[in-house]
Order: sequence, then structure tokens, then C-alpha cells
Amino acid sequence: MALVTSSSGAGPVIAEVEMNGGADSSSTTVRATVVQASTIFYDTPATLDKAERLIAEAAGYGSQLVVFPEAFIGGYPRGSTFGFGISISISNPKDKGKEAFRRYHAAAIDVPGPEVSRLAAMAGKYKVFLVMGVIEREGYTLYCSVLFFDPLGHYLGKHRKLMPTALERIIWGFGDGSTIPVYDTPLGKIGALICWENKMPLLRTALYGKGIEIYCAPTADSRPVWQASMTHIALEGGCFVLSANQFCHRKDYPPPPEYEFAGLGEEPSADTVVCPGGSVIISPSGEVLAGPNYEGEALITADLEIVRAKFDFDVVGHYARPEVLSLVVNDQPQLPVSFTSAEKASAAKGDSFAKSY
Repeated sequence: MALVTSSSGAGPVIAEVEMNGGADSSSTTVRATVVQASTIFYDTPATLDKAERLIAEAAGYGSQLVVFPEAFIGGYPRGSTFGFGISISISNPKDKGKEAFRRYHAAAIDVPGPEVSRLAAMAGKYKVFLVMGVIEREGYTLYCSVLFFDPLGHYLGKHRKLMPTALERIIWGFGDGSTIPVYDTPLGKIGALICWENKMPLLRTALYGKGIEIYCAPTADSRPVWQASMTHIALEGGCFVLSANQFCHRKDYPPPPEYEFAGLGEEPSADTVVCPGGSVIISPSGEVLAGPNYEGEALITADLEIVRAKFDFDVVGHYARPEVLSLVVNDQPQLPVSFTSAEKASAAKGDSFAKSY
């Protein structure tokens, strides 16, 4: 294990690099980096600059895949209640919460949009596959999403969080089955679920059904018990699990009264750690290859030997019993408004293509 001090950012960033740990030297390996770092809250341009420094650093270590935490672009609103507190009352307008949401909405990004184009350019410049947690803005609704990019600088697509947790449901919309992708890449089949979505067995099974090999799990959960979930998924799915979380101090968020932390009894001091990370990389056998790191901002890196790990257990193959248990995934977009004229035009276009062949 090599520890390399970073020159990026205001403080030290440590790279934990597992050099071919246990891998067959004749096998093709993929060097992957999980980024553990904090958003620059309410400052999306500065956060993008920080992301580029971290991507450049990871690429400098030879990484081919770089995974960022949940909501890295746009920020995870840790400690904020958006004026609701514990008791939600629609009849009592929360003006302070509305202002907090306005600022949060302004820090989110459109997909596609200029920030997505910049992220794509970063992936192309540093020749990496990039998995980035963002807050996506569509009209006046926000989504917690993951964006995927290839080393040629192409935006591949997104996953929207299917089920926000607790107070997240106040500020984030719900994804649907149309954004549960697994991308077949030269590195392996890559997909992602976000935070507690990873505790939804049927959603995990949907990814297994698509043959996922590199399972990305951006999260905001830094509890030690999260490690057990990540290990279980690696064993269950026969896949590498890359879990990325932020490491944040109170001072990484705006000061009070501009931004107030709730649920901690009293306002924490500037140096209080409000999210201690815990980012980790785990092999299909359940072996921890790098991390978990609870010490600070870090680049957590390991070499992954992409092999078939399904010999003794394939949850959607020879270990499945579809005549007893099966899963049907509705992968169609669930739109609140649709227009019959558009549907008819689409059907007519499909008929014309069918006739031409």
C-alpha cells in the first residue's frame, strides 16, 4: 500500500494505492480511484475546478476509472431542514427554507448543460471513465443523479436516485426505471446506485441482471455499518464495489446564519467533522482492496482484476429459480404529462421505418 500526498486543494489529499494486490500478472487489470472530498457548497464553478484537480491527480496515478461521491456537484445538504425542521406544516410557509432552496436550486446543474459539457471535456482530457454524483435540475425539480462519461469525452447517460431517503424527499424528485443503466465498456460493465438505494434488493437485482461488474455506490452514509452493506453487495453480485463518500468539516459549508446545521444539539465548530467519509473498494470475494478511509480527503485507489466471479454463485444465473422468484422492471419513463399527438407521431415514424426494411 503506497500513501501519496497530494498537491491538490487546500489540505492534504492522500492516495491509497493497492498495487496489483493479489492479481494475476497475466490478467488485464483496471486501476480505479474513489474520490473522497468535499463539495465547495453553493459554488458550482469552484467545485468543478476542484473536481478537475482531483481527476488530473487520479489520472497521474494511472487511474482509468474515477468515481466521485453522491451530490459532489451541487452539494449534499447535510444538516439542513430547509425550514421544515422535524414537523412539516404546509400551512405555515417557511420563507427561510424557500431562500435556502433557491440557492440550492441555483447550485444544481442542467443535464445536458454547460457543466455536463465541461465534465465530459475533463474525462476526455485525462482519458478516464468518470462517474460523477450531481444534483440535477429539471425545471423546478431537483434530482440526485449520477452521470457517466467515457475517455473520449462523451457523456454516456445518467442514473436518477429512485428513492430519496427521509428529508431528502422534501427537496429531491424520484427517479424511474428508465435511468438504471449499466454501460458495457472496455474496463467492464459499469453502473451505479446511490446511497440507501443500495439497500433495495430488487433494484440491485436489476443491475445484476444487466451483468454489472464494476458497481459504483456514491453515498452520504459514513457509518461503519455501511461497510457491511458494501461487502455483502460485492459477494452477492460477484462484482467490484466502489463506494465514494465526501469528507466534510463544518467549515466546508457556509457559516451561520447563512447555513445552519440541525439535529446536532448546537451549532458545530468550524473544524467539526460532519461527514468522516469511509470510502472503500471491495473485490467480488469480499476482500477490502483499499480503504475505508476516515482520516480526511483522499484518493482511494486499487487495481481491479476483472474476471468472472460467478463460478459458485450467480444470483441471476445458475443460482436463480425464475419459476419460483422473478423480477419485472418497468424501464419506461414515467411522465406526469404526455400528449397523444406526440405518441401518434412516434408510432407513425416507427411504422415508416418498419416498412422501409
